[in-house]
Amino acid sequence: MNLAAVNQPCLVCGRPTSQWCSRCRAAFYCSPGHMLDHWPRHRERCRAAAPYVSNMIAAPPPAELEYISVSAILFLADEDQPRVITIKCCPPHHPTRNLCPIPVLQPYFDTPPDNIVLTRGPNGELLRSPLHVFYSPTALAKGSLINRCIHHITSGAAPKPWYGNVVAFKFNGSRCQGYTEAGSSDLPALSAYFLFHQ
Repeated sequence: MNLAAVNQPCLVCGRPTSQWCSRCRAAFYCSPGHMLDHWPRHRERCRAAAPYVSNMIAAPPPAELEYISVSAILFLADEDQPRVITIKCCPPHHPTRNLCPIPVLQPYFDTPPDNIVLTRGPNGELLRSPLHVFYSPTALAKGSLINRCIHHITSGAAPKPWYGNVVAFKFNGSRCQGYTEAGSSDLPALSAYFLFHQ
């Protein structure tokens, strides 16, 4: 690898990175999510570079990346009520395998979030459409605010406080291969999770 290419600033957030667009090798990104976020602007300037070199890290996005928009429930840390929002998702990397789209969550998390799939409802019943919950594993360590929204919907009865933002998606079936519209009918299962998660 060219040493000059190490620790270049990410075009989205400015973090040092050595990953670059493998098509032009001139745009640097710290994560595949940032590369995909920036693609609509970068696409116009992205020109194929000289022959392939073996130390490329990032794969080029498809020529025409079309985002999928889905409704999700946002539990914003500094608000009292959850709200339904629309989030862009990148198409699956392998559409022939019917993998789940990848949500673009950078506006809500400053580091890659952890996630969990909820398959049971408030009374232990199997959910027809599991829920996919994203949360920050580092929010507590960073001194984030207690999530007022989750505190409010659980009446403060959760055994441990939740910190930082939380985003919940709804799968369109038990096979967890795509998302459908999440809404207020999904709040009881989410509340149960927040109440009983240790």
